[in-house]
Amino acid sequence: MARAAKSGFAFAPDAKLEVLSDAGQGGEGPAWDPEWGILSTGQGGIHRRAFDGTQSLLRKDAGTNGLLFDPQGRLIACEPKQRRVTRMQRDGTLEVLTDGYDGKPYNQPNDLTLDSRGRIYFSDACYGGPNNIRQRTADDRSIEGVYRIDAAGKVDRVLGVDDVERANGVLISADDRYLFVADNCNDRLGGARKLWRFSLRDDGSVDRDSRTLLYDWQEGRGPDGIKQDVEGNLYVAGGTTVAKPPYEPDNASPGGIYVIHPESGKLLDFLAIPTDEVTNCAFGGDDGRDLYITGGGTLYRIRTNRAGRTWWPRR
Repeated sequence: MARAAKSGFAFAPDAKLEVLSDAGQGGEGPAWDPEWGILSTGQGGIHRRAFDGTQSLLRKDAGTNGLLFDPQGRLIACEPKQRRVTRMQRDGTLEVLTDGYDGKPYNQPNDLTLDSRGRIYFSDACYGGPNNIRQRTADDRSIEGVYRIDAAGKVDRVLGVDDVERANGVLISADDRYLFVADNCNDRLGGARKLWRFSLRDDGSVDRDSRTLLYDWQEGRGPDGIKQDVEGNLYVAGGTTVAKPPYEPDNASPGGIYVIHPESGKLLDFLAIPTDEVTNCAFGGDDGRDLYITGGGTLYRIRTNRAGRTWWPRR
């Protein structure tokens, strides 16, 4: 069913959705930095919007998707074009953290998150057809799961083909208790459009039997990027404003930011975004209450009632 406008829980009723850029630079990302401003992925590169509104290109032809600053202020990026995950130092030095698993390239690394020990979790979805699949089981099933990079650089697959259909957005809770996964297989009728919660063990592995459904987008476009405020509420980009049959035959779950309780899965608030597809969001600003949103190539900003949880600067 259609979602109501802002309830006032996460966004003040008078909060205005502001367009920061509509030049195709707000396709994915985003990530906020107290020195650099707001970064976003679009038109093949990483774009920077400084605090004075100046636009510049941070990395040309980066081919990135999800972006995240770690506690040291280094930029970690999923690079689906190069099938790898990288980390960029403040001086621009680029390090490849991983570019394959089990002797095979990744599909298209999509989004990433961190736990309190600095371990990196990233999803490896594949959009654009089966020919892009590189990770497969012995019986030729596609694996679009979640991986963990330990501090020493060791990579393990923590969720596989029997756990999720197509992992997209990922988030670790502040207490390292949960891994939230946006399972968005939206190019197949009957494919998952669900937000799952998994329990994490102390060693960073996932209790796969703990899988809990928090929210289901049903026949529309499913969830994408996920962030969290300091109280633990989830801010999930997802839905579609315009139906796209046959695989997204309705828009009963319109495009926007879905604010969801992390335990009950209750929808606490909804913010409609006018451009499809709404891909991700990130908190920033001096007080952490600016929410930056990417959708349809447009970069938006809106004020929130609660500060967001960020790794850099840590809140």
